[in-house]
Amino acid sequence: MYARKGYELIKDLANGEKGQLQLFNEDLFNQVVDQCTQHYLELQALIRKMQEESVDVRETRNADHYGALIHHLSLIRNKRCLMAYVHNRAEIIQSFAWKVGLELLELPEEVQEKLSPSEKNYFGKHSAALQSYMAEVGIDLNVDMVPPKDPYIKVRVLDDMGEGILLSDKTANLARHSMHFLKRTDAEQYIARVGCHGLDGRAYRLTLMQEFPRISMTMEIQM
Repeated sequence: MYARKGYELIKDLANGEKGQLQLFNEDLFNQVVDQCTQHYLELQALIRKMQEESVDVRETRNADHYGALIHHLSLIRNKRCLMAYVHNRAEIIQSFAWKVGLELLELPEEVQEKLSPSEKNYFGKHSAALQSYMAEVGIDLNVDMVPPKDPYIKVRVLDDMGEGILLSDKTANLARHSMHFLKRTDAEQYIARVGCHGLDGRAYRLTLMQEFPRISMTMEIQM
């Protein structure tokens, strides 16, 4: 059926959990592109046929006209499906720059494996644009937008993150279940990757808890 592959591509996107990436379906994506090419070639062939028969392409309503119309509409539908697939994945990829980090290597391997080469390139350029803007205005937009009462926070590490973690004013041994009193800006980059709760009962960025289960910290704000 015409445009069936485009429908399958969108269905593959819709079957995923909201806000989470699935493996880029390169095979199906390329099939939709190939189908677009085939529709275009068929459309051009029918138009040439009508022109060779000295038929008014705009006014005539014969079998060739309706055949060309079907190919034209199928082509547009497939293109819209391709754009929707790419756009929705791009929005999720953009969110990684805010919730995880601005470097591709900061993304967990299971996330990197789901990205196509072009998506990795897009993430790099998007992150570079953000870094350039933040450097120009002198503001780190990745930190908490709510002004903290204290620049330091108390954190408890849920999973071992290793020794010699370089922070802005010291190095720390972020061993499992250890407690630390860190600058909020230092802790934020790790807290942003997962869910955490403060002592005030509010939840902080819980949406990525399933996406990044291996890097987790609990934030306890000293009031």
